[in-house]
Amino acid sequence: MSRPAAAGLPMRPPVILPGATLGVMGGGQLGRMFVHEAQRLGYFTAVLDPDENSPAGLVSHHHIRAAYLDAHGLDQLARLSAAITTEFENVPAEALAALARRRPVAPGAEAVAIAQDRAREKAHFTACGVPCAPHAVIETPQQLQAVAGELLPGVLKTARLGYDGKGQVRVASREQLAAAWDELKRVPCVLEKLLPLAAECSVIVARGADGQMVNLPAQLNLHRGGILAVTEVFEGAVAPAQARQAVEAARAVADGLQYTGVLCIEFFILDDGSLVVNEMAPRPHNSGHYSVDACDVSQFELQVRALAGLPLPAPRQHSPAIMLNLLGDLWFRHGEAEVTPPWAEVLALPGAHLHLYGKLSARPGRKMGHLTFTGASSAQVRELALRAAALLGIAPF
Repeated sequence: MSRPAAAGLPMRPPVILPGATLGVMGGGQLGRMFVHEAQRLGYFTAVLDPDENSPAGLVSHHHIRAAYLDAHGLDQLARLSAAITTEFENVPAEALAALARRRPVAPGAEAVAIAQDRAREKAHFTACGVPCAPHAVIETPQQLQAVAGELLPGVLKTARLGYDGKGQVRVASREQLAAAWDELKRVPCVLEKLLPLAAECSVIVARGADGQMVNLPAQLNLHRGGILAVTEVFEGAVAPAQARQAVEAARAVADGLQYTGVLCIEFFILDDGSLVVNEMAPRPHNSGHYSVDACDVSQFELQVRALAGLPLPAPRQHSPAIMLNLLGDLWFRHGEAEVTPPWAEVLALPGAHLHLYGKLSARPGRKMGHLTFTGASSAQVRELALRAAALLGIAPF
């Protein structure tokens, strides 16, 4: 039976207790870490992913090898699972909507559909009162011609199916803009004004179906080639005023969606110290991986709790942390054939926490794992993380 709601909050749905099966759409590393956390808490798990060697499928109790819109696969997942989540922002929203007719699904299809479309995403940010970069939607030649000159130079981004820097082209003139739109096959796009960036940060929130919401600290991020390279999380990594603004904005976005689950909001910090929102990810995020080792409640435990209707405790970060993203390039140093990175030397460093995702082959740009350092002080973890970076051939930061 659902418990009575607190004043002003909706009724909490029935709690799904350990011993039940939780399903996840997508079998990548985020699904793998969700599966591990769900199993630690006593749940069985089911993964739907077409890849027979998917990282999450390899460790789950059930692996349904089917496409995301396969009716038989979706039926199997619904029959097995008491509730279902997603680990990948490009899982078709219509698949989540179909599952939601039979089982609780978090996040919901509508929230995922908004996150999948940059134009809708920016409209939602604006409706929530969260500032974003000046931009224009380009879907027709007429809209292309009508672009205001002050938006150049800018970045042309596909409205859909873009992540980790994919589907993005920098443009400095109208001629370059037109050529870039042609290069992107004239699909719907968003042109964003290029702003003077000082840094990037993100905030991860977890929101329950009853409106309860908690968040991890603001995280300072460094991207290289459009892919997250380093996340630093400790007092002062993000200035307190900017951190408060980012947390308030992230919570406003989640509330505006009536979101259930874990949501990451990424921000640009401008040269003048102001913040603009970049994008959101309706799932746990690479920048929150440090929470497994540096917090008493990780982003993946929060994902399990939100899906199962369990209470959401406010996470406490007990150690300063720096996380290094481990890409497949590390397995091909100096143009050599595939090599094994020096894990023994890395793991000899105090405070090193290595997470490899079980992917059977490395390739440049592929996310193979991450390495988190925790310690007594931010200076200590920075020194150790830089030593590890040198061992692995990662550029200093």
